[in-house]
Formats: sequence, C-alpha cells, structure tokens
Amino acid sequence: MGIKQVIVVRDDLKLGKGKMATHVAHASLEGYKKVRSTSNDTVLKWEYSGEKKIVLRIEDEAKLLEVYEKAKKEVPCSIIKDAGLTQIPPGTITCLVLGPWDEEIIDRFTKDLRLI
Repeated sequence: MGIKQVIVVRDDLKLGKGKMATHVAHASLEGYKKVRSTSNDTVLKWEYSGEKKIVLRIEDEAKLLEVYEKAKKEVPCSIIKDAGLTQIPPGTITCLVLGPWDEEIIDRFTKDLRLI
C-alpha cells in the first residue's frame, strides 16, 4: 500500500504563485496534523516512504466541495480557507487536502483531475 497526500487547488481563483504556494503548504501541514492525530502508523509510513505529495487543479469551489463530500467518508481531508489579508476575501475556500492516506483510495476521488 502506497501512501500519498493530494492537494487540490481551485483554478478559478487565479492565485498568484506565492499565494498558491502558501496555501498548498498550509494544506499539507493541516492534512499531516489531521492524520497524525488519528492514524500515526499511516503518517510514519508516509514519512519513511518520502512524503509523496501531488498538487492538482480543479475548476471551481462547487467541484472542490463535491470531491470533499465524497472523499471525506473514506479519506481524512480538510478544506483550506483564506484569511483575506491580501488577494481574496476572507473565508474563501482555496484548496482541499486529502491524506496522507492510501493512494489507491485517494485516486478514486482525484484520478480525473490534472496536475497544476
């Protein structure tokens, strides 16, 4: 069983590179903390296998929430929102993090999405 983490970023926001990098980093850390609190063995496997991370794009908020609603039943995942201090309004959903978790399970929900 391979372990990976997937971060899905909204394409419609047209985030600047720095803003996107910040939100992807925030999402990765949030996913890590969530899984560590419930499945430390999974986190350890992920750490020892190179901490694989994939960043994908998705059309808009509605599609992101659709993936979240389906995936949250099988994969630890979290929605990331902006604080609203720079480019976008406060509370704007920017991305979704899935895992780190079994990559075959994550792929069920993300296989049709494209890389950033």
